[in-house]
Amino acid sequence: MPRPGGNPELEKYQFEQKYDWDQPCTELIAIRVPENIKKQLKALPKWQERVRRAIAAELEKNPPDEGDNIN
Repeated sequence: MPRPGGNPELEKYQFEQKYDWDQPCTELIAIRVPENIKKQLKALPKWQERVRRAIAAELEKNPPDEGDNIN
């Protein structure tokens, strides 16, 4: 039973995952790129998701070796 004064339709307004990933995208990474690349990326629609997918595709093609020093 909802609490008095609360939103009785809370489930209707809850967060829905925007993209289809197995895990939530909660981690942040930072990279340095030339200014012109940054401008080109930011001009793309949904550029953040495109970068995530490009990184994931690269890792699928070239997975890190067991001996690589990855923190």
